[in-house]
Amino acid sequence: MTSHASKNAQVFRQLHAEGLLLLANAWDAGTARVIESQGAKALATTSAGVAWAHGYMDGDALPVKLLVATVAAITRVTKVPLTVDVEGGYSSDPAAVGEAIAAVIDAGAVGINLEDGGGAPELLSAKIEAVKRTAARLGVDLFVNARTDVYLRGLAPKGRQVEEALARAERYRAAGADGLFVPGVTDAAEIRALASGTKLPLNVMARPGLPTVAELQALGVRRLSAGSGIAQAVFGRTASLAAAFLRDGATAPLGEGALPYPELNALMTGR
Repeated sequence: MTSHASKNAQVFRQLHAEGLLLLANAWDAGTARVIESQGAKALATTSAGVAWAHGYMDGDALPVKLLVATVAAITRVTKVPLTVDVEGGYSSDPAAVGEAIAAVIDAGAVGINLEDGGGAPELLSAKIEAVKRTAARLGVDLFVNARTDVYLRGLAPKGRQVEEALARAERYRAAGADGLFVPGVTDAAEIRALASGTKLPLNVMARPGLPTVAELQALGVRRLSAGSGIAQAVFGRTASLAAAFLRDGATAPLGEGALPYPELNALMTGR
């Protein structure tokens, strides 16, 4: 592990212990560089954005080699810590997941999101254990953010979602997880219960109806992710601009909100 990577791993872990870490998720080297230039303390990828950028659907469909290439491209042009959404690890075999994460670590990541999806919590626990063994072998203090899809997939009935998420959180903590990601939760009382019910720093995802940043911090949240939101907005804007241009060759809209060419080009220096 290089001294720079070691420092980034330490910085990233510390960012979960102070205030609320805001992560604007990128999907390639260019978007990561732009986000870093806006003052980001750390970077995160969105699995959906990375998959879409390569022409794949989200949901463990992206070839690992393309993910690793994306990570390497991002760390080539940025300096702040990078955490990577590796979905379910692209395999149901914990050993294979460990191998995939080894490549992600070698490419420069100091953190990952690893999700249970529709799988059994025992499987994610086994994957976390395999990943932690891999990271230890490589000498990397990898921050493993265990994502549970209790809310997104309705894995427990309303009224029992907090209980189920916390039960899974304890399993994942025992397996070696460093953080808990519960996308889909928006209710303040439930967020407070989740934050106070686990020893892991709580990560939530931006969604309509989510409390404000100040409220989230007061509720005990330590990390807020944009998720695929920025990527969806950019893809939507691309579709809108392309439709207008293809319809009547409209050029004026192309400059609306655009970064100036010299400024954008100067960001891509290769660092």
